[in-house]
Amino acid sequence: MYLGEVFMAARQTRNLSMWPFSQCAECRSRLFGKVAQKPPVARYFNTEGQRRAIAAPPIDFSSRDNLPPPNVRNARVIPASPSYFSGRPDFTDNLLSLQALLRRYQTLPTVAPGQAPRVAWRTVSQYRILVGEPVRASKYHQVIDVLKRLNQIHPAVMPPELQEAMQIYKRDVDPYAIVKQPSVVDEDGRAFGIGRRKSSSAKVYLVQGEGEILINGKSINNVFGRIHDRESALWALKATSRIDKYNVWALVTGGGTTGQAEALTLGTAKALMVHEPDLKPALRRGMLHNHDWWQKLCATTMLTHVQLVVSLEIRGELNGRSQENSRPGKCPPG
Repeated sequence: MYLGEVFMAARQTRNLSMWPFSQCAECRSRLFGKVAQKPPVARYFNTEGQRRAIAAPPIDFSSRDNLPPPNVRNARVIPASPSYFSGRPDFTDNLLSLQALLRRYQTLPTVAPGQAPRVAWRTVSQYRILVGEPVRASKYHQVIDVLKRLNQIHPAVMPPELQEAMQIYKRDVDPYAIVKQPSVVDEDGRAFGIGRRKSSSAKVYLVQGEGEILINGKSINNVFGRIHDRESALWALKATSRIDKYNVWALVTGGGTTGQAEALTLGTAKALMVHEPDLKPALRRGMLHNHDWWQKLCATTMLTHVQLVVSLEIRGELNGRSQENSRPGKCPPG
């Protein structure tokens, strides 16, 4: 064994016979005198004095005067937002604040979903501009769901804090607040109606008379050369048997003659309902009550038109007409 190992083993076991110079009293006093006199160290501190010697006194948090002075050098600023370290702090703050309001006021009386006030909330694109973050549509729907639940609270008990928080998410212009003004007959006995078809637009003034019609200052025969267009322009009066009871003065612009005639039909129907609101069911049956009536008409008559074409082809009438119209030496059209 090395000398150092012998020395350590002798000190741990207190066996002086292991030390080669154990017979020397001076060596024994130098090496083992202090160790022998040292008292054993207790593993646990059992007395209150020993605890106070190694531990700091307890802090009394009942009063600020008892607190130790703050360490400015080691102080850390606490973020004001709970989502400071997230990727989208503004969106998360808005969602957390709305959820907190819902937990606070969820016990208030509510109305049925169909009876809640209609509110136009911001779209996801408008909300992205508001917060300046690329919020996903699925995430924004979570905000809308909470807002719809808050909007069901009865308006009589709606807290001002909740109204102010919901106002941020409403559109600047509420489309539901825009109420269409009803058309009335003016002091001259005229009713006004606007009709549109494709790129054509017609402004129609209807007044009681003998059936005179002026379109852009001209008679209907000068404006519409085709009989079909003239019948389409007067269809609203013919369907209600009012063609000889009202005078029509109209301004048509844009599109072709067919589109202008159909736009004139719708404008005349709207002006006619101002004079006689009871005619709305008859005009509805004639599909003259809104600007989509032509689309509905095409959808309902499409099958009939196809059946007519197929039957004509079977009879050979179309082929006969095409051969009559074709020039000699050329293939027939189609």
